[in-house]
Amino acid sequence: MVLLGVFVYITASLAPYFIANLRLQRYVEEITRGADVATWPPERVQGQVVERARKLGLPVQASDVHVETVQTAMRVTVRYLVRVDLPGYTVKLHFAPSGGR
Repeated sequence: MVLLGVFVYITASLAPYFIANLRLQRYVEEITRGADVATWPPERVQGQVVERARKLGLPVQASDVHVETVQTAMRVTVRYLVRVDLPGYTVKLHFAPSGGR
């Protein structure tokens, strides 16, 4: 019974970050599908992604967002780390959502 409680606690502590990352992944894919996004300056794309991550409660900085533009296509990669403090242990979750061609 104790093990089940520990499992539920850990899952409840980590799940919100995985769900928020999935939402950020969908946003990055969506933004790179836009017809005019390849004409945007990289700083604008970075700003959009950082703002969405902030709204989702994720610790993403502009330096974590990498934008590559080749002709009419854009690729966005976000690499960031979330530290989750559990009693007696800190979990480091590494995420790398990306989108584009």
